[in-house]
Amino acid sequence: MDTQLNASPAATGGPARPCRDREATTRRILEAATVLFAEHGYDHVTMRMIANAAEANVALVNRYFGSKAGLFAEVLASRSPLESVIEGDIEGLPARLAAHVARRLSAETADPVARAIDRAGSSPEIRVILRQRVESAILGRLTDRLEGPRARERATLATAIILGGGSLRRTFDQDAAQDLDLASLERRLTAMFTACLTP
Repeated sequence: MDTQLNASPAATGGPARPCRDREATTRRILEAATVLFAEHGYDHVTMRMIANAAEANVALVNRYFGSKAGLFAEVLASRSPLESVIEGDIEGLPARLAAHVARRLSAETADPVARAIDRAGSSPEIRVILRQRVESAILGRLTDRLEGPRARERATLATAIILGGGSLRRTFDQDAAQDLDLASLERRLTAMFTACLTP
């Protein structure tokens, strides 16, 4: 479906039709994959489902992304609000991390990428992708931001809290948000992240 028309205006007797934009097609595929992975989980989504939702050819999806695992990796890399949370000023990092985790737990965010991660499954290829993503987007970034001794250890503790929120949501789904006081949760999580990140 991502065809290009190379005929010149003179050959067709009029202006050339615009070519399909590869970036737009790639974006459609990524958006469709994100929604489907979030709704159905990695194991239950096929490349044909993604191609149909993106109005693209299956061969084109394979050409752009190589495999379903490759496409899943691109979905994870496409956007992450957590990365901007980590990149802010270091003094406010515990409070920003607390607000991020609290919003996920309280269901105030419907981030489809987070949902796709929550429903990723446990196949070996996915574990490798998730590990690489946790390292590049969370653990490694936190380690790089921290000064003082045992930075990796402190970053690991903070990462465990962040990922633990996803585990809780996977286990209890919407029930995890029942009776949560967001302000109280943020205060407690801020104290926890402060304790983890302080040298």
